[in-house]
This record gives sequence, C-alpha cells and structure tokens, in this order.
Amino acid sequence: MDKTKDGLFTGLMASCAFGLEGVLAAEIRALSMEGVSVSDARVTFSGAMDEAMKANMYLRTADRIYLILSQFPVESFDMLFEGVHALRWAEILSSDAAFPVRAKSVHSRLFSVPDCQAIAKKAIVESLKRTYHSDWFPETGPVYTIDVALLNDIATISLDTSGVGLNRRGYRARTAEAPLRENLAAGLILLSGWRGDKPFLDPFCGSGTITIEAALIGTNIAPGLLRNFAIEGWAQAEPRIWAEEREKAKEGIRCEKPAIYASDIDGDVIGIAKENAARAGVDFIRFLQAPVALVKTEGKRGTIVCNPPYGERTGDMKQVHRACKGLGELFTASGDWTCCALSAFPDFERWFGKQADRKRKLYNGNMRCDYYQYYPNLKKNKTI
Repeated sequence: MDKTKDGLFTGLMASCAFGLEGVLAAEIRALSMEGVSVSDARVTFSGAMDEAMKANMYLRTADRIYLILSQFPVESFDMLFEGVHALRWAEILSSDAAFPVRAKSVHSRLFSVPDCQAIAKKAIVESLKRTYHSDWFPETGPVYTIDVALLNDIATISLDTSGVGLNRRGYRARTAEAPLRENLAAGLILLSGWRGDKPFLDPFCGSGTITIEAALIGTNIAPGLLRNFAIEGWAQAEPRIWAEEREKAKEGIRCEKPAIYASDIDGDVIGIAKENAARAGVDFIRFLQAPVALVKTEGKRGTIVCNPPYGERTGDMKQVHRACKGLGELFTASGDWTCCALSAFPDFERWFGKQADRKRKLYNGNMRCDYYQYYPNLKKNKTI
C-alpha cells in the first residue's frame, strides 16, 4: 500500500541515539530502501506503509519509525496551525481514532512545547470537523500518535508507527540496575564488526542485553519478532501482509548457533539474564558467575563488547578501577581478540592500560559516553 503516490505520505524517518546514525543508515540500505539521508539522531528514507512495517520488524538500532506527512517553515503559531490544518487528516483518521499529539522544539521561534501541541491538536480537530460534521471526537479507536517536531523553524509532521519504543523487544521482563537500551547494545555490536562468525564475550553482562542482542544478530532473529507495533492497529494496515512478513522473518532465522559467553560478578543478575535469554529464544548463551579477573576467552579470535561499571549509580570508584584494569588484562591475555567498551568514566584508558585505537562519542540515554575500541594487531602499541 504505497500512499506516497497520492501525496499522503512523503517518506519515512527513523530516529536513533546520537552517534548511531551511520549504523542505522547501513541497516536501512541493507533492507533495499532508497533515498537514505542522514542527519543528527535521524535517518530519512523513501517509502510508506509497507516499508514502515519492514523497518519496525528488522531495524536493530532505531528508536522509532515515523511516516512523514509534511514539512514546512514555521515562524508563528498561525503558520503552524495552517500547515497542520492543510493536511488530509480525514484520509488518515477515522471518526473514533485517538490522535494524541507529541511535540518538541529545538532552535526555533516557537519554543513552547505545550502551545505547539495545543495548536496542532486544534488544527487537526478543525480539519476533521469539515469531513465528519461533528464538534466532538471520542478518540476511543486505534491510536495514531502525531509527532510535531520543530527544528530551526522547520516543522516536521509525522505519525509514530512504532508505539512503544523499538528498544522494547519484548524479552526483558526483569532488568539489573542501570540497564543498557537494547538498540544501543545492538549498535555497539554492529560497530565492533562482529557478525556471528567468531566467539563473543561480555564479562559485565548484567541482565544480559548485549549478549542477547549478539545472539539475535548471530542467528538473524528479527528484533521486532516478539512484539507488536502501533501501525498494526491502523485501518490502513493489512493484517495479511503483516502475517506474511512475520513468517518471512521466522524463515530467515539461522539454525547454527554462534559461541556467545556472558559473565558477571553478581549471581542474581546472572539469573535475570538467563530468564531474558530464554524469553528471547537464545538460551544457548553460556553464562558464568565470576569477576572479570577470573574470566578467560575461548578460542584464538573473538570479540569482547561490554558496558563495564563506571560509578554513575553507586559511586564506588574502587569497583570501577578494578573493572577497567581487569578488562585490560583480559584483552592483553586474549590472543587475537577485539575489545570494545562503552564507558562514561573519563580515566578509562589509564586504568585499562592502553590508549584506544578508535574512540567514538555515544549517548547512553542522556549520559555522554565514549566507545573505546581495541584491535588485536595493535596490542603492543599505545600502552599507557
């Protein structure tokens, strides 16, 4: 169902964490999407309903998928009202549809988010009145969350097709303290270059998010297979096509299981991780309760990806120092292994014992972090 042909939708947008735009763009291109364009924390591409379905099902690093309705300049509330009012809302929203409005404003004259929400909502209601000849809409039907994003005095009006954020895969019933978001974990793995062909280890696994995401990647399990999306409840969605896409995703699962290892010093979180892995259908991950100092790698080559403690919750800097030092020693003893660690600890490299071969700025929620990447052929260099 391609609604771009009659101008109802103008394309798609996938949001993501700052620093993951390039990884997300590569994922979108791998789905044979066209018109891919990258900007801060978002990637736009061509498509409509069918492409939105695929993006929700398969993209591992996206936060949400939006159907773009319009973009126009806004320098006043009147301009915002007219721009929203001009859209063909009755072709999207039934008379009983729920249509909450979500707004944000960055570097724009219209900086009051509540006012932007109220103006946009009023414009939609006035537009619907013309078609349905009613002054009241019960909003008891399917939910269409409308996103009004103002950036540099340009408004982008779109529909959130995902509903609950795409990081919510559906397998994590319980979490450890300070859990890593699933789509950020997937981004860390994809940035490491690991694709399931070598052993994989997380020596600070917590509730298991990184290793579970690695297992999903290694077996080609679609990240959206265990959950539903807002777009599935829309009148425009075709249940048959959704069912077919889910069957295709199931058929694409690889039977061969990669060697994935996870350890943590806390036995309670190991229990949580095992539960989450079983729920995700990847209970082949091998879990071990042990401090990083006692962990050993299996095989000559492999990849370590982890999010070691950095004291943001407990303030226990001795624990942070032990973790960084132990990880550095594990890397040194690991043979031809790659090691990648996400940390907000500013002295990570000093306690790890080596300067990173590559360092990338990322955000864990609102927390600024660095992603330290170490490669085996450079182990003897850059020792601190």
